[in-house]
Amino acid sequence: MIRLSKRMSRHLRHAPQEVGLTLDQAGWVDLDDFARALRTTRERVREVVARNDKQRFAIEDGRIRASQGHTVEVELDLPVTEPPSVLYHGTVAASLPDILREGLRPMRRHDVHLSATVDTAIRVGSRRGKPIVLEVAAAAMHADGHEFRVSANGVWLTAAVPPAYLRELP
Repeated sequence: MIRLSKRMSRHLRHAPQEVGLTLDQAGWVDLDDFARALRTTRERVREVVARNDKQRFAIEDGRIRASQGHTVEVELDLPVTEPPSVLYHGTVAASLPDILREGLRPMRRHDVHLSATVDTAIRVGSRRGKPIVLEVAAAAMHADGHEFRVSANGVWLTAAVPPAYLRELP
């Protein structure tokens, strides 16, 4: 299941063309076409979607897409949403000097990914080593004109986070 989930992420977020797929403008692809392209069944794809604790994928009207994290050009059509007062970002010590100097940038993705909880930020940061959690003054950013969106799986998205809105948690 983990292997299939990783393949699904790759082909719905980054490289659909490798398996002969083309995502529509909003990142959707026909579920049956997707299952065939990955040489699996519709049922196995649905099982991965149902079991994925991070809810990385959405199925709707016989189509599937990744909830966020794309490097291919898509428009998820998520509405601008007022964020909570603070959000969080998990990272590692090696990245901290650049982040504190330049802020959070989307890198290869479309947006910076933020979480609503410290625990989620810790889990995200842990993927690359000992995690460091940054607190983002989201309400202040919003008041200053920065836009936020929230994906179907609760990941908060924004274009960038300037360093003035960041604070390292102890």
